[in-house]
Amino acid sequence: MRSSKKLTVVIDTNVLLVSISSRSKYHWLYQALLKGKFSMAISQDILLEYEEIIGKQWSKEVAVNVLRSLSELPNVVFVPIFYKLGLITTDNDDNKFVDCAFAANADYIITHDHHFDVLQSVPFPRIPLANIHQFEQILKF
Repeated sequence: MRSSKKLTVVIDTNVLLVSISSRSKYHWLYQALLKGKFSMAISQDILLEYEEIIGKQWSKEVAVNVLRSLSELPNVVFVPIFYKLGLITTDNDDNKFVDCAFAANADYIITHDHHFDVLQSVPFPRIPLANIHQFEQILKF
């Protein structure tokens, strides 16, 4: 039986990016977030990356609107980062997501980035991964 605890996830930038547009087949993820179907952990570094990448891909206005939405949602938790684990050596920039997941005790990092695969061989801390398709199935149960 599933616990009544809402899942907490950290969402990699590229996954968030493809879920923003209402024309995207992945828009269900952004809608599920807006509807409070799960909790999202976010750090200041992640927020800055979201702003930069969404601004480049879409526009500064879209980035501001997405960040405003995230800051106002009760199911988005801003997490202070006290430990820099440095578990991903192939792309140090990805460590901000790992550090946030660790600090928030997140259930999953939602990503398609293969740099995160190294986490599957790290015994501690255990930080589970799911891609967007797997997460859709997880949310359905």
